[in-house]
Amino acid sequence: MWHFGSLVLAGLVAGTMNAVAGGGSFVTFPMLVLAGLAPIAANASSTVALFPGTMASTWAYRDAVRGIGGVGLEVLLPVTLAGGLTGAILLLVTPGGVFDAVIPWLLLLATLTFAAGRRPGEWLRRHVRIGRGPFLAVQFILSVYGGYFGGAVGLMMMAVWALLDAAELRAMAAPRALLVTTANGAAVVCFAMAGAVRWPETLAMMVSAIAGGYYGARFALLLPPLVLRWLVVVVSGAVTAGFFLRLGWL
Repeated sequence: MWHFGSLVLAGLVAGTMNAVAGGGSFVTFPMLVLAGLAPIAANASSTVALFPGTMASTWAYRDAVRGIGGVGLEVLLPVTLAGGLTGAILLLVTPGGVFDAVIPWLLLLATLTFAAGRRPGEWLRRHVRIGRGPFLAVQFILSVYGGYFGGAVGLMMMAVWALLDAAELRAMAAPRALLVTTANGAAVVCFAMAGAVRWPETLAMMVSAIAGGYYGARFALLLPPLVLRWLVVVVSGAVTAGFFLRLGWL
């Protein structure tokens, strides 16, 4: 019961975090590893468990969904879908030992991106202007990362979007939710068809992640995400250090 309760609580917290600021996989992924899953299975199961929650967030944001920087959703959606599918396939063909070695660095990259928030994008926007083609190429690469691992991919997307769009962070929440859901949706189908998901643990997290995703999105329209963002940074930093220690690199 303690094991089941921990997974349910992790799903609730992760769904809320994803809706408000992102970073929910920093809770679900290590919890699934602690539950005994191999890292690749834990990553696939985490993605599937959180997917309905991101769908719930997208539905809650439905009235605010729009394109980014003059690029419409009719272009962004297929690019993101293709990237998410590519990333999921790469994960499935990656040897377990290689993923074990790569995962701490992906966690570190996601943690640093999360901690930096919008500042890199704001700085780059003052000095760089990128066109539609390079923007879509970067969106594809980020979607590949989203399908492969996905930690803080929403924040990475918004940092890139800040190069083209000066909208407030809150205005980007709706397209972020939609496009992260799109990339994850492609990965979910791929993982499920490949049999890479541990369903008992996944289902334990999934129901509570839906509740957290929906109500977190409703609160995100009213509450500043700063406190939650830094809580995510502390948690993700600790998780990252733990994975480096697990491999004997610290």
